Order: sequence, then structure tokens, then C-alpha cells
Amino acid sequence: MSKRVQDHDEDMREAKSAFNVGDRTTVEDEGMGEFEDPWEDEVESDQEVIIENDDDDEGMDLDQATEMDQDKDEDEEKDMRVYLPGQALEKDEVLEADQSAYEMLHSMNVKWPCLSFDILWDQLGDERCTFPATAYVVTGTQADLAHNNEVMVMKMSQLAKTKNDDGNLSDDESDDDEVDEDPILEHKSMKHVGGVNRIRAMPQRDQQIAATWADTGKVHIWDLAPHIRALDQPGTVIPESAKKPIYTVESHGRCEGFAMDWSETVPGRLLTGDLNGKIYMTTLDCGTGSVTPDRVPFVGHSSSIEDLQWSPSEKGVFASCSADQTVRVWDIRSKKREGLKVKVHNSDVNVISWNKYSVLAVAGADDQITLWDFSVEHDAEETLNGTSQKAIVNDAGVEVPPQLMFVHQGQQDVKELHWHRQIPG
Repeated sequence: MSKRVQDHDEDMREAKSAFNVGDRTTVEDEGMGEFEDPWEDEVESDQEVIIENDDDDEGMDLDQATEMDQDKDEDEEKDMRVYLPGQALEKDEVLEADQSAYEMLHSMNVKWPCLSFDILWDQLGDERCTFPATAYVVTGTQADLAHNNEVMVMKMSQLAKTKNDDGNLSDDESDDDEVDEDPILEHKSMKHVGGVNRIRAMPQRDQQIAATWADTGKVHIWDLAPHIRALDQPGTVIPESAKKPIYTVESHGRCEGFAMDWSETVPGRLLTGDLNGKIYMTTLDCGTGSVTPDRVPFVGHSSSIEDLQWSPSEKGVFASCSADQTVRVWDIRSKKREGLKVKVHNSDVNVISWNKYSVLAVAGADDQITLWDFSVEHDAEETLNGTSQKAIVNDAGVEVPPQLMFVHQGQQDVKELHWHRQIPG
């Protein structure tokens, strides 16, 4: 996002007026043959006024106008600078989105608000970097009435690369990936009783299973495979049985919640946490489809469970955070006592995540999405030599941490963000 000073057009009007001198009317010869000499005969018209050295004057005017355009462009470039959130805009300044910062950017609208979504595995290959792109997501609605809610499986295709208005391409870029066709959005839906507080898909590649946390206090488990198949194969009929949950977890009673996580190390293990501070584990047998709910909760938190995360490496270990200002680490073999308890804030702890990559994406109540690269470290030796700083200071005197890679704005009430496992970036 950048800001610039709004321009005045007086100089351009003066420049354009220079082109009115020496204009000539050209009459086309409609009878010109296919092999006619391409040059016109030099015949003076009665209505034509010949001015000596007119060509030189006209060329001079054109050069002057070109120089004025170049000077104007240089002035605009000088006025354009990176905008950091929190900076005040002056009276004559406006914000402009820099589309060249995005490899791909698309937006869409849905009928009802969706507080949660997840990205699904597909069969299109890994490490996909070409365009147009295709992605599958699952989401749930927050409708006006309980019976109007849905779980939606979406297929987004023909996602073309974002065009840069200046037309400049780097050496490693080409026009091969640019497509003028409009993006395509297709979806299949299932009725969902109650609003969807959170939805999570199993992280295993060969499983198209998702779970929804409803505001009714129930957790529903869904088989998404028939719906994905119908999106890929037009004309496929989805059986009525596939439009209903394969299982409903009722361990939480009528107490709703938001915290939910599937295990990456043990397929089918699901954790759910509610507003009463209780955590339950449910196990889905991916081979037989049978579901075993655990009726005994993990207890210890004194307020609502805000987030749950399985360990990416240890099969029986998970972490929880709560509005009681603590983060706790649990072993599933001990439900009445956590293995580690730490008070990390003086207010609610809303989100936790095990570190997997050096790049972190963050969304907050300030309607921003920021990307941070924590592999960037402070180099003490370079600092002593005067070639490095802990933070970069921009023209406005604002310090920018070197780990801050990118700031995305323009959306409101961002609730979730996710990386695509098969499309880098």
C-alpha cells in the first residue's frame, strides 16, 4: 500500500496545447491499389497553410511535452512511499494499492458471514507454481436463522496471476501464465443446524473429512469426498446420506465452543474445547468409519478454551490456551493434570501454534494481515560496522522490524488465515 500527492493537470494542458500548431488534414485515397506506392504525392492544398520550419517547431514541441511528462512521472515517484499502518494521512494524500506486490489476488462474496474455513487437499500435485491456479476450501456459515446455515465445499478455478498495470516483467516472468478468463467458483452445500463457530479438515492427504463446531454445543463430522467428486465430475449425483454428518459428538452437552484440532501424527484424533473450560477427545477409525467419543474431559482451565493444537511430533501431546490467561501442555494419558502450565498474558490467550516454518502469518482486530520471517536475525558484527540496524527507519521516522515482510489491508473483521499446503506462497 502506498500514498501519493494528488496531481494538478495545468502542466499537461499546456503541453497538449502545443500539438495544435501545424496540424494537417490527410485525405485517404480509397482507390489505392494493392501495389500502390506507399508514399503520398506532395501536393499543396488551397486550404493548407505552409509554415516554414514547421517540422522543426513541431518536433521541438513534442520533445518539450515528452520532457514534461518525464518530469511529472519522476515527481510522482518521489511522492510515492510505503504506507505503514498507524501513520496519519495528510489532507491531500490518498492510499493506493500496489498490485505488483501480489503474485495473485482475488476476492469473492458469500451469502452469509463465514467465521471459519479450511483448505482441502487435492489431486492436482504439490509445489504448484503455474497459473491459472485451482484450490478447494470448506467453510461454514453464520446465518440469520439456525436452519439457514450450511457447510459449503468450494472449488475455485481459473485463478489467474494478478496483472501489473505498468506492464513490466522481470527476467524470470513471462506472459504464459496470464489468462484473461474470469475466475470460476463452484460449490456444493449441506444443511447445518446452528451457526458454524469453527471448521477444520483432517490434515491427512488421503482423507476428505471435516468437523464443525456448532453454536448448539454439538460437533459434527462430515465426509466431503462425494461433494468434491461432484465438483470434479459434473453430473454426479450426491446421495442424500452424504448430505448429513457421519457422526455427531454430544460430549459437551449444550455448551458451545470454538477450539478444535485434528492430529497430524494419529489420523482421526480430534480435540474440542468449550466455553466451560472442558476439553474432549474423539477418535475416528479411518478404516471402518466408526467413531469413539471419550466421555471423560481434560480439566484444569478455569475459563473458556480459546485454541487447541496437537504437537506436530509427539503423538499424545497437545497444547491449550484459555481466557484464564494460561497456556497448558497435556499428555493424553493424564486428564486431570496438565504436564505444563504457564501464565503468558495478563488478558485472554486466544491463539497458539506450534512452530513449523520460519514464516508466520498474523491477523488481528486492526484488519491487517502481516507476514513475518523469523529466520532474519540481528547480526551484531554488521551493526558494529555500521551496515545493519535492528530496525529500518522509513521516511516518516517509523521503525520497521527487519522480520516484517508484508502488510495486507483492505479487509474487515479478519477471523482466520491459512497457508495452502500444495501452492507455495
